[in-house]
Amino acid sequence: MSQKQENLTVVLDVGSSWTRVLAADTNEGALRYRAHSVVESAGMRKGLIAELGPAARAVKAASDRAEQLVRVNIDECMVGVGGPNVTGVNTTAGLNFGSRMREISKDDVSSAVERARAVSLPADREILHLLTRQFVLDDQPGIHDPVGMVGSRLEVDLHMSTCSGSAQQSIVTCANRAGLEVTDTVFEAIAAAEATLTADERELGVCVLDIGAHSTELVVFFEGAVAHTGSIPFGGQHFTNDLAVVLQIPVAQAEQLKLKYGHSVVTAIPLDEEIEIRNPHPTMIRHRMVAEILEPRARELFDMVRRSLRDGGVLGALGAGCVLTGGASILPGLLEVTESALHVRARIGQPVQISRMPTELTHPSYATLVGMLLYSHRKQQTRTAENNSLRGKLRAIFAASL
Repeated sequence: MSQKQENLTVVLDVGSSWTRVLAADTNEGALRYRAHSVVESAGMRKGLIAELGPAARAVKAASDRAEQLVRVNIDECMVGVGGPNVTGVNTTAGLNFGSRMREISKDDVSSAVERARAVSLPADREILHLLTRQFVLDDQPGIHDPVGMVGSRLEVDLHMSTCSGSAQQSIVTCANRAGLEVTDTVFEAIAAAEATLTADERELGVCVLDIGAHSTELVVFFEGAVAHTGSIPFGGQHFTNDLAVVLQIPVAQAEQLKLKYGHSVVTAIPLDEEIEIRNPHPTMIRHRMVAEILEPRARELFDMVRRSLRDGGVLGALGAGCVLTGGASILPGLLEVTESALHVRARIGQPVQISRMPTELTHPSYATLVGMLLYSHRKQQTRTAENNSLRGKLRAIFAASL
């Protein structure tokens, strides 16, 4: 095994069902797929880490497998944060510069942001993302970068995405126990958006729903910025459990039944169609019975989504509709339920293709993982550009002093 490759980017997604690692390097400024690994998760309960030991062993197994494929040491990664504990809050603050206008500096922007973030949070809440929605300069809204502009009052609209501090630390500790240093964290719905949204959708207003096994994470973009984030303790496993309870079959069998015959719109299934299940002996049931179990759950999920959007003040801001990602998003009929409940158009979000990436990773269940890679790469590129700009300014200063 060779030493660590400097331009290797590695991301880790610890999900309720699967633990995934994805690695890529940078070739002429563009990402290039190197390897990925998927192992069954352990130590998880309802979307959160319940037992560190088994969870860390799953992360270690996934990391070791990816390391063998890339043939370089993997010792750091970005991790995704999700689960039912993520909430978002919008806040506003400003600075007055007196009666005389002056040029806005980076320090002024930082001061405005610090004032906006100075809100009281519960003791166990940690800020996951600080995201500027817009700046307002002398009552002129819609400004994304006010540095260099002139005015007498600067305001900032800020979105703060927060999570449970203990839940976030559990993920970091889990990665550390597996021998990985965590370089950054990202809310999973924001990562999924990175891999599935267009610039037009972000501008017009769009909601991304990342439907996992035990929770559904959501993010809303409007006018190019994050306007709302949240999480709902409801996912694909709830559909499966309902089938298992009502039909009195094992959960594993219920999952296979959902994948093969599941539908969330009853009227889409012919009245006279029958399917076979083992209960425990082969038994014929109406195909519609499966949909009759699943449709109420789908309606309940989107009632909760609608409530979150309404509480966030963004229910009427979805000009580009809704994008569904995650393993549970492919349940037939779910798009129709989305459009009926939210009164917007909906589509399945497949992650964009990066160089050399296998086609299996273009499935909606990999949107978060691929998006984490794109998010990490974009942040690295931004930091590099800022460092280069700073070095250029310093060279100019030194040259002028000669």
